[in-house]
Amino acid sequence: MSASKTWSGRFDKKTSSMMEAFSSSIAFDNKLLEADILVNKAWAKALARIKIYSDEELQTVLQALDRILIDYSEGNLKFQSGDEDIHSAVERWLTERVGELGSRIHCGKSRNDQVATDVRLFLKKESSFIVLGLQSMQECIVELAEKHVDTVMPGYTHLRQAQPISFAHYLLAFCFQMQRDKRRLYEFRERCDDMPLGSGALAGSAFDIDRKMLAEELGFKTFSHNSIDATSDRDFITECIFICVQVMLHTSRIAEDFIIWSSEPYRFIDIAQEYSTGSSMMPQKRNPDSLELIRGKTARMIGNLNALMNLMKGIPTAYVRDLQEDKEPLFDTLWQTRLSVRIMNGVINTLQVYPKQMKAAIDPALYATDVADYLVKKGIAFRRAHEIVGKIVTWSEEHNTLMQDIPLNTWQGFAEQFDDRVYALFDPQKSLAKRNIPGGTGPASVRQQIIKAKEMLNSDALFEE
Repeated sequence: MSASKTWSGRFDKKTSSMMEAFSSSIAFDNKLLEADILVNKAWAKALARIKIYSDEELQTVLQALDRILIDYSEGNLKFQSGDEDIHSAVERWLTERVGELGSRIHCGKSRNDQVATDVRLFLKKESSFIVLGLQSMQECIVELAEKHVDTVMPGYTHLRQAQPISFAHYLLAFCFQMQRDKRRLYEFRERCDDMPLGSGALAGSAFDIDRKMLAEELGFKTFSHNSIDATSDRDFITECIFICVQVMLHTSRIAEDFIIWSSEPYRFIDIAQEYSTGSSMMPQKRNPDSLELIRGKTARMIGNLNALMNLMKGIPTAYVRDLQEDKEPLFDTLWQTRLSVRIMNGVINTLQVYPKQMKAAIDPALYATDVADYLVKKGIAFRRAHEIVGKIVTWSEEHNTLMQDIPLNTWQGFAEQFDDRVYALFDPQKSLAKRNIPGGTGPASVRQQIIKAKEMLNSDALFEE
């Protein structure tokens, strides 16, 4: 059975079935049902204040809306072919239950301001789940970092070994990245806290609705101040997707690192079986598919952001049906981000770390900066020291000799300032200990970072030096 269109009075011909399928959004905007019920309940109360509903009629409508939510969650409600979107479906269900009272619910409002309000309510709630996921991942990172302050690994730039670093220091980098993501989400929720309801389709409602009380009823900080802007702009959706993309970019970079560090040439870490898959052909394989999927989904989220920005860049300044296309990239991005954060959380929580392999992988050339610093402390200008050490590294490679095995007289042939204390430079723990500057990779500095991270997580304050 087809439901009657909410706008059918203007038309005397039936909508093409192809057009109905093409224009329907019910398959994806049904996620807004709970928000739509809340908006309708708040609007019904506002209508009661201006005597559109009596107190008794209001209670009948509110109870019916509550029952619709319950029945839908229990799978007892079905959509009909004429239900263009979740808003028209809710109005139909309400009218079927309370008759003419249901047909009054749309008095003074449009689907334009209703959908904008629904989505803002939905995002305020959904963004909280991502924040909680990031918080949980940060806690896992800090817990793992505490165990590996003194674990030394080769640090890389350009995917080439650069300097020895603490594995804990490496991990904490992600913790602070995620804190910025959380702050972006908090700030987004503040900007999402303007209620569009009461804006009508374009020019505002002609009924004397108390928008301040309406905003308070729905938990908004304030109401929108321009009805055209409120119904036609989607910068809050663009911003939400952008922040999710930023979360995914950070998560994808962790995934890429872990894929590399867990591969056979490195074996720094191992991904738990719960987050790995096998090969249908090669029995020995254990593939990091969880991480590869995060990396792949990140590309899709970037595509979602690009799609929405392209959608918005050319539409006129008022509501147009193009804006229906904002929902699918938004819902997809929110869900995939939540899921990816949870998966990465599980990967980190079950990660196997191999400190011996990390230490064994360190190329002695990583201490070249320490050697240059040694010469600087002997009075040689850094650029000259850099040149000298570069030549020593070349000599080491050409003579197939590790730097710590170079004879002292050879060292002194490059610079007379070298003495036998140069050999003490090739100690990973001592190398780390030289970098206890705040924010550095030295153990004392890393322990301070852990303290700061815990304070940050407890108070949700931005990390500051």
